Amino acid sequence: MAEGSLEAPTRHPINWQDDAFYDEAALDEELRRVFDICHGCRRCFNLCDSFPRLFDMIDESESGELDSVTSDQFAAVEEACTLCDMCFMTKCPYVPPHEFNLDFPHLMLRYRAVNAKNGKTNFTARQLAEMDRNGRLLSPVAGLANWGAKKDNKLTRPLMEKVAGIDAKAELPTFARTPLMKRAAASQKSGALAPSPDGKAHGRKAALFATCNGNYNNPQMGEAALKVLARQGVTAKPVYPGCCGMPFLEQADMKRVAEQAKKVSADLRPLVDEGWDIITLIASCGLMMKFEWPLIVPDNDDVIALSKAVKDIDEYIVDIARTEGMADGMKPLEGGVAVHLACHARAQNVGAKAVELLKLIPDAKVTPVERCAGHGGTFGVLKETHDVAMKVGKTAARNISRAEAAHVVSECPLALKHIMQEIDELGLADVTKPRPSSSHPVELIARAYGL
Repeated sequence: MAEGSLEAPTRHPINWQDDAFYDEAALDEELRRVFDICHGCRRCFNLCDSFPRLFDMIDESESGELDSVTSDQFAAVEEACTLCDMCFMTKCPYVPPHEFNLDFPHLMLRYRAVNAKNGKTNFTARQLAEMDRNGRLLSPVAGLANWGAKKDNKLTRPLMEKVAGIDAKAELPTFARTPLMKRAAASQKSGALAPSPDGKAHGRKAALFATCNGNYNNPQMGEAALKVLARQGVTAKPVYPGCCGMPFLEQADMKRVAEQAKKVSADLRPLVDEGWDIITLIASCGLMMKFEWPLIVPDNDDVIALSKAVKDIDEYIVDIARTEGMADGMKPLEGGVAVHLACHARAQNVGAKAVELLKLIPDAKVTPVERCAGHGGTFGVLKETHDVAMKVGKTAARNISRAEAAHVVSECPLALKHIMQEIDELGLADVTKPRPSSSHPVELIARAYGL
């Protein structure tokens, strides 16, 4: 069997409904098998904090080997895993089809699932994962919610840290008063999203999956995407049956992920059958639909059909550029662009589509940055892990600041917010220049078109 990641990695279905999945003795045996292989390799030492923690605990043990590390120490390794998939997709030479059969992120997922079954969960993290509920409740009172979430609010943030364990230093997402689905409905009614007659992609039909973040927190991303698609001549509309379940996956709530996969795929399957392309706004949602859902509910026809029809928005527009050609009218943007390549975009193995997309802008100077932002969903906001998230993200922030770009973009809005906080707190921004703009890549395409 060849080593060195020379073969395309494959993944096995997650047997989360099998009692053996939760067998603690079998889990410990597998953890020790995998950790011993990782200890002998150490290729992943600089990806996240999980591997330095693992290697340090082994090196500092009595024998300097895994045999003198107690199993209760493994929790520290799991805590630092953000399920970014970078070890599996970019580093590990022992992933399937190699006979060692390593899948470190899914092993950490199994560890969490066993803990969750035993009642070891984080209450705040579970509540933060309820994205649709939170969005429905907080969007109508967005002004108040955003005031309370401000990092400089000395009244609310210390209280949130003390009561809920949300780090007072962490930047939190804001909520929009009007979600994307309502905004887009008004735009469609006014004709603002009608396909442009001089677009070159007439005949394409795209259903834009709004995502929970795009619907409730950053609707401007979806508006920009719909306008850019319309400019290409694409018949586009937003859809949002519900969250993709990534926040539940982070908590190893496998049942909830499966429920969301079945619900959303059943709702979108008729569109797939009618020839609509399904487009995701955020890389994490694309990763869930394309790869994680089929491993969690592998026998569901709707899930399988949807997984084959989904493209990320960057991936889709680049395909238009290659196939039909982009509509005329884009103008250069002043200043360069630093592109953070989100881990969940890289894990899809489709190439640096955000970079390809932004190079479509005339005279664009595009600088890609591949290092992890460190955010990892609730990992970046909880008291016990925020400082680790900031530590992991320093390299990405420094590399972005070196680009001296006027615009910073990422396919992950949470990672982007985290990176901008890193740049500010590390004093990396050039104070003699305006603060770089921060947005989703498709927003810069919309800006280049003057939309």
